[in-house]
Amino acid sequence: MTLTPDQHTEIAAARAHAATTLRPTVPALEAMLFTAIPVLDHGFIRVIDYMGNDAAVVQAARVSYGRGTRKTSEDEGLIRYLMRHWHSTPFEMCEVKYHVKLPIFVARQWIRHRTANVNEYSARYSIMDKDYYLPAPEQLALQSSDNRQGRGDVLDPETAARVLDLLRADAEQTYSHYEDMLDEDKIGLARELARMNLTLNTYTQWYWKTDLHNLFHFLRLRADAHAQYEIRVYAEAMLETVAAWVPLSYAAFRDYRLGAVTFSAKMLAALKKMLAGEPIDQPTSGLSKREWTEFLAALNRPNP
Repeated sequence: MTLTPDQHTEIAAARAHAATTLRPTVPALEAMLFTAIPVLDHGFIRVIDYMGNDAAVVQAARVSYGRGTRKTSEDEGLIRYLMRHWHSTPFEMCEVKYHVKLPIFVARQWIRHRTANVNEYSARYSIMDKDYYLPAPEQLALQSSDNRQGRGDVLDPETAARVLDLLRADAEQTYSHYEDMLDEDKIGLARELARMNLTLNTYTQWYWKTDLHNLFHFLRLRADAHAQYEIRVYAEAMLETVAAWVPLSYAAFRDYRLGAVTFSAKMLAALKKMLAGEPIDQPTSGLSKREWTEFLAALNRPNP
């Protein structure tokens, strides 16, 4: 992970400054504020600001002005009820803002979640850093034979080394050409044009602000084992911050979303037949072959 001198100075200054406030704060998240959590080889994620806590979720659900005499256990029960029954607006009362450094191809996947406020580093006005992502050898794999958007077997060491050499050479060459085009003594091309030459593994940065409900939706998809590794590790780093920020909401999310599966009506009917000891297979279940495979995988049962 690399931070610029200006970013180091900014982090030190922000952490050295303490402001008094009447709004609720979360000590565990306060301790993490501005500190960069390393992700991939040069990336990071850090919390810049936040609003609300578990109590804000509870307050919104009860539409009251304070906790009154209610116990933490009652708050926890309410939050778990809200999560279990897919309520959304109480969780929208909390917001968080992240500073993220990530490869461009990860950013293009991430930006599809159109429920956040985003401001990205502009290569029209500034020069991109010479930071590019190179996967670890164990992350280089063949195309999956049964999943068009997934990975299969890991490459052998010799082939992985060749791929890394190609990725490194391409990134080095395109950045060198980028510098040449920007150089006023050589070409002096406009920054907004020169940037088109950079590879998709070049790192970009952005500020990303969202509410807790939409953050949970993002994490449910991107922290899932089936998500692409390069975005999943960012989601996993974000989970650390959410656990510190809203521990009761995070625990409910972990139990009812992240670690849960959803059955269709046909899947539920098939499960009831299994529990009753009735014979059932893919053709008699009414499920497609893929649905049947997913159903058995959720039950941790082999596909006959």
